[in-house]
Amino acid sequence: MNAHASAPVEAAHLETNPMLGIGLKIASVAVFVAMSTLLKATDGVPVGQLIFFRSFFAIFAILLYLAWRGQLSGVFRTQNGFSHFWRGLVGVCSMSMSFFALTKLPLPEAIAINYASPLISVILGAVVLHEVVRLYRWSAVLIGLGGVTFIIWPRLTVFSGGDLGFEDAIGALAALGGAVMSAVAMMLVRHLVQTERTSTIVIYFSIS
Repeated sequence: MNAHASAPVEAAHLETNPMLGIGLKIASVAVFVAMSTLLKATDGVPVGQLIFFRSFFAIFAILLYLAWRGQLSGVFRTQNGFSHFWRGLVGVCSMSMSFFALTKLPLPEAIAINYASPLISVILGAVVLHEVVRLYRWSAVLIGLGGVTFIIWPRLTVFSGGDLGFEDAIGALAALGGAVMSAVAMMLVRHLVQTERTSTIVIYFSIS
């Protein structure tokens, strides 16, 4: 079976293993928090350098993993180069805003605001992909967005005469913008997995 034909099969397999998906998501959250903590500790390093080295070192880790799995052959072969371009552009924008927010906000607030991304993804999935979202999920989305608003609101009061610094508000807006762009990137990935291997999607994003 060629690489293109295996992508839909791979996607279908993951859809029949929700516990695997949940486990991978939990692992990704743990890795994201660890990465954010390390980024926060690199005080004074320009955001552009953080983005570059994050992607640069990731390429080697990805290539080693693919070599171990025997999936290096045809990893750059794609049917959707234009979609990879947009996924890379949106992903870099999301990363830039999220990393910038880490330089302006306390770590817990920056991470909490970033977690608005899956909530926004539910909304985009319903509107753009016409996915069915049940009432209980809409309720969860509203509660989650309410929590994000509760976190971000004090940071935005500077625009209405609050005593917080301007950089605090800019950081909160950057974190929220990063969450929105991350949700858009998720939508693009949902489109790409219909024809592309996971390894192809990941490697193109790392070099974008």
